[in-house]
Amino acid sequence: MVTFVNVQNVASWISAVGVEPIIDGMVSYLEADFGRWDRFDKTPRVASHSLYGVIELMPTSDGTTYGFKYVNGHPVNPKRGLQTVTAFGVLADVESGYPTFISEMTLLTALRTAATSAMAAKLLVPKDATTMAMIGTGSQSEFQALGFRSVLGIESLRIWDTDPDAMAKLVTNIEPLGFDITVASSAADALDGAQIITTCTADKTNATILNDADIVGGVHINAIGGDCPGKTELDTALLRRSMIAVEYTEQTRIEGEIQQLEENWPVTELWEILTGKKPGRSDAEQITIFDSVGFAIEDFSALRYLRDGVEGTDFFDSLDLIADPEDPKNLYGMLDV
Repeated sequence: MVTFVNVQNVASWISAVGVEPIIDGMVSYLEADFGRWDRFDKTPRVASHSLYGVIELMPTSDGTTYGFKYVNGHPVNPKRGLQTVTAFGVLADVESGYPTFISEMTLLTALRTAATSAMAAKLLVPKDATTMAMIGTGSQSEFQALGFRSVLGIESLRIWDTDPDAMAKLVTNIEPLGFDITVASSAADALDGAQIITTCTADKTNATILNDADIVGGVHINAIGGDCPGKTELDTALLRRSMIAVEYTEQTRIEGEIQQLEENWPVTELWEILTGKKPGRSDAEQITIFDSVGFAIEDFSALRYLRDGVEGTDFFDSLDLIADPEDPKNLYGMLDV
């Protein structure tokens, strides 16, 4: 039998534990796994692109446990009453090849994306940051806000979205939780007084959400919306004058903001900063960018955290997934024919 956590059980687990404690705990798992970076198999995700969106597989292994995530990204889905992103993930035992854990990962991905953003921000944000601008207030926005508060204590938000209903949704969901929220009149207005800027827009286009001229020195940009070929959010000139951190360079050059730059443009991987191999922010006036596209090790960490978190609780079921005949060589014998 395989441990299975369905959507309702993940939602119930999150409600019982709390979004902020989960993100905080997930950061610890991410830091532990990024700290043993060399142990993992690493490859860019396998993507199948269409006019409607993308379907991807994201595999990795640390030699003991194998994991993968199936995930889609379809920006047109909300117009049809569907989620932009859906996902599920699997952990398996490397020695036997048997799957051991399966979970929904639509909610879990939102948590791990916020946790990864917060982990990167711990390494890159300016000291004494108090305010975050959020450009794009879709499905990720509440999780990002709660992640930055949990890990960095950020409670002041300046928000902007081209969709007024999306902004109203964010205000309704998290203002009662104690956030100080300013609804800006434009993306440029949202930047006023913000030391951290999160961009998370959905359109699958090469867009310029942040113009170079609007960005002052000393800010940290958490760019999480550009995550596939042909989809970007930042002005190329802004990239050229910033320190850029990425998850896995080979994948980010295909999908991230740096797809706009020369192939040899220098970037720093998060694990290098985390382990002290390379510096993070070098001075107060430096502009830092986390060019986030999501990487398989993050999903591996999130699945491990959920697996450990539901152990001994009622938030999982057992799934009869593995054919297991008494005689391993007589699979046919399981049939009643």
